[in-house]
Amino acid sequence: MNILFAADVSISKVLGGAERVLLEQTTRLSERGHEVHIITRRLPFHSSSYEKIRNVHEWRYDVNKKNSVTFLVSTVLNCQKLFKQISQKISIDLVNFHQPFSAFAINLLRDTKKIKKIYTCHSLSFEEYKTRILRRSFLKTPIFCMNIFWRKFIEKFSLSKCARLMVLSQFTKDKLINIHSIPSEKIAINPGGVDLELFRPSLNKMKIRKKLDIPEDKFVLLTVRNLVSRMGLENLIKAMALIKDRINNIYLVIGGEGILRKKLQELIKEHNLENSVKLHGFVSEERLPLYYQTADLFILPTIALEGFGLINVEAMACGTPVLGTPVGGTKEILSKFNPAFLFKDTSPESISDLILEKYNYYKEKPEEYEKISKQCRIFAEKNYSWERNIDEIQTVFAQLKKEK
Repeated sequence: MNILFAADVSISKVLGGAERVLLEQTTRLSERGHEVHIITRRLPFHSSSYEKIRNVHEWRYDVNKKNSVTFLVSTVLNCQKLFKQISQKISIDLVNFHQPFSAFAINLLRDTKKIKKIYTCHSLSFEEYKTRILRRSFLKTPIFCMNIFWRKFIEKFSLSKCARLMVLSQFTKDKLINIHSIPSEKIAINPGGVDLELFRPSLNKMKIRKKLDIPEDKFVLLTVRNLVSRMGLENLIKAMALIKDRINNIYLVIGGEGILRKKLQELIKEHNLENSVKLHGFVSEERLPLYYQTADLFILPTIALEGFGLINVEAMACGTPVLGTPVGGTKEILSKFNPAFLFKDTSPESISDLILEKYNYYKEKPEEYEKISKQCRIFAEKNYSWERNIDEIQTVFAQLKKEK
């Protein structure tokens, strides 16, 4: 099949879960013999408007980010122009949308009505937008309200043009049903995956810690997140302050970049946690497995909109147990594995209580830690391989192609 993926992110640089899903799905479909193209907007780090990445063709259009209007207009016009150029080169059998803006531009074209379309929804665009606004005073302004309105409209419009929708969790499926009124039978749940060769346990944690400048004599907690409000990182730092009052041997590594970095640094200083919490900045795709491998526990303190949480299964594939808040996809994954690894809620108190409980238990019974570490790996292998994910995608694609 000739498959076109329409996205607002790029596979040339994996910055988060959206890029990871797009990269894995497109490259693995290409390996299975499909011709795969991506159309997306050109981002600041792109040096060209076209790049071939692991046999996947990524085409990029320019956008004008001067304001919301110029962004939307340039997205529509430039994406449509590029789509027409691509469709002249290949006969597109199916379009798989991953984000709303490129999808909106393509769906406005009359020529695309006969092309089979599917939408892979990671999360709702307008809800994500809300969480990335740092200044609360901006939340009630006309510009903000208009942005929310148009993002919601654009997303619903594009969803309505697709014969099938795919989501990574029941959480996201429920969102589509309740917010966008999508019929349940139109939505298929296909959980995300993990590269089981890339993410695997290490036999030498201490050697990796030395390489990453992480204390070798501490019980290490790790979280890797975009530094935005919905991730709950403020609560995790406050939990570390509560932990420090009782135990001095626990050390937290926070990987990631974002608008909250300065605020988090101030919070660390406010609670005198400079020796217990360290911001490591952006963690590259190449170094990410090392961080998972060196940690004793991975912590996911999300307070909202966790559509799936690939990092959960990536950490578990490395043999690192995950403690997470009962939010979105995290609740589904950890409930399936062992509900005892879910925090009671998102509060600093709940987070600190369970971390201390697990720390004390594994300190007294190190053999139990080894056992749970192996169970994490087995769980990831059994339930979350990318091969299983791609099998499901191919099945849905094949069914859709047969329909009139």
